[in-house]
Amino acid sequence: MACADIPDLHHFRGSYGAKEVLPLYRDVKGSQPNIPPDLLDLLSEAYGYAVRAEDFAAYVYGILAQPAFTARYEKELGTRQLRVPMTKNADLFARVRDVGARLLWLHTYGERFVPKGKRKGSIPRGAAKCVKAVPGKPEDYPDSFEYDESTRTLRVGKGEFRPVSREVYEFEVSGLKVVQSWLKYRMKEGAGRKSSPLDDIRPERWTSQFTTELLELLWVLEATLAMYPEQAELLEAVVNGPCFEAEDLPDVPEQMRKPPPARAKRRTLDKFEE
Repeated sequence: MACADIPDLHHFRGSYGAKEVLPLYRDVKGSQPNIPPDLLDLLSEAYGYAVRAEDFAAYVYGILAQPAFTARYEKELGTRQLRVPMTKNADLFARVRDVGARLLWLHTYGERFVPKGKRKGSIPRGAAKCVKAVPGKPEDYPDSFEYDESTRTLRVGKGEFRPVSREVYEFEVSGLKVVQSWLKYRMKEGAGRKSSPLDDIRPERWTSQFTTELLELLWVLEATLAMYPEQAELLEAVVNGPCFEAEDLPDVPEQMRKPPPARAKRRTLDKFEE
């Protein structure tokens, strides 16, 4: 998963609360990459061209953000941290990087890794269209949605969107069905747990902005699914080709390791308060 900005505690991770966010940079100005500098130097020397932090991030995303990686390493992923195969082939690195960069552009809704000639904040249109508008009157606010596979139609209240493939409608991340979850939270009664009176403040009508956001979500998922076959082929090429061994890679500098747990800081504060 990727975000344009650092997520808060409510960012989805499969259970409650954000955890182990990996920022691309270690400082606000974006001048200190969150990548061991010796690693970028090693890759630059091996490939014969400068490898930036953005290139490395895009390569990692191109490798990891696909079901083929999960399927290949399903057993290992259940018992250890992620291991990213790093190719020694300069052209293959560039191809994976370019795929990853496009995915990062899509998954941040055009905010990051914007291709040359594209406007920031815009994404390519897909096949799905709103063929019947969702009424904007309060009494017509949708309280349900359904999917008709025979006509590839997604019905939202009295509105209709198509063509929407079954793969897009059922697309999931760690068990969360993205389109269906998005819609549930925007139905008349909403979804999720209520923790304060603020949760009772709901939209009074379906807006054109909701329609635009839904279409953009469908387009992003269309484009993502279309890239999976190429990603699977590239992963196969990387794994079957020459890769760097663990001992080839530089150690992580001490200053880049994890900070002490929050409870250690709390004990320090308690002592200070005493």
